[in-house]
Amino acid sequence: MRIAFDAMGGDHAPQAVIDGVLQAAKTWPDTEFVLLGTEESVRPVLEATGMDNVSIHPVTEWIEAAEEPVRAVRRKKDSSLVVGCQMVKEGAADAFISAGNTGALMAAGLLITGRIQGIDRPALAPVFPTVTGKGMLVLDVGANPDAKAEHLKQYALMGSIFAEKVLEYDTPRVGLLNIGTEEGKGTSLTKEAYRMIQELPVHFSGNVEARDVLNGVCDVLVCDGFSGNILLKNTEGVAKTFFDRLKQEFTRTFINKLAAAVLKPGLKRFASSMDYKEHGGAPLLGLVRPVIKAHGSSDARAVFNAVRQARLFVDRGVIKRISEELERG
Repeated sequence: MRIAFDAMGGDHAPQAVIDGVLQAAKTWPDTEFVLLGTEESVRPVLEATGMDNVSIHPVTEWIEAAEEPVRAVRRKKDSSLVVGCQMVKEGAADAFISAGNTGALMAAGLLITGRIQGIDRPALAPVFPTVTGKGMLVLDVGANPDAKAEHLKQYALMGSIFAEKVLEYDTPRVGLLNIGTEEGKGTSLTKEAYRMIQELPVHFSGNVEARDVLNGVCDVLVCDGFSGNILLKNTEGVAKTFFDRLKQEFTRTFINKLAAAVLKPGLKRFASSMDYKEHGGAPLLGLVRPVIKAHGSSDARAVFNAVRQARLFVDRGVIKRISEELERG
């Protein structure tokens, strides 16, 4: 297996990407890792390690986080992100991982890598942490803000297959994000999607309200990209505010500091269970080849877990299974 990495993408690139890849290279010596980056940024760090299954594919450009996605993809043909998508399209790599510009990765995935036949729009599908510790796949969180009911139906099918094959969930429960749990609730989009998802060969558990999402009421949550992106950013914001406020309170007085010392092991376990780094990245489901978007602030551990996810994605034939289900109708 050969996995390509955008070494120039992400808040902590290239060091965090290189460190994560080196950890993965030691863990999976049967896998070849290709770092896409500039010679001056990547080679000095890599040469000091001497790993046989890690190599460099030099590029001369990279796409910045603030750049307009489609324009950047079309103009920067030798950027790490564009070259990576080209490599998976041509079979030079079995999977591509980037923590870079999300919009640019989605644009390159569509324009260069291409969609699975029968899929209208790909979905960005991260795993949300839940209080159960299991995690929940959410799609879409921004790839397609203006979704149609047919798109949500496709998301439900792809999400169920990915959750079964990669996340290893037995008979994944599929939920539809809505303003109420009753079948007749919601917009014309969610009502039509509800009817269509019911007809799929998936375990559909009905509508799910946003307040129940982190309780793990389903394994796969389907929504349009606009609603999903709001849910994602609100969840991240609430989590950050909660932990920041908790830290302030535990350091406010001497008594609080003593209490924090007692509670520290339990708090660390809780924080770990709610940490996105444990789940790796968000696949762009619906593309003909495995492309994974790692979190922009990924550290080495998040990169390592993205590799674990990519290996399962490839080994278990997720894309082939999606194609087969679509052919069955």
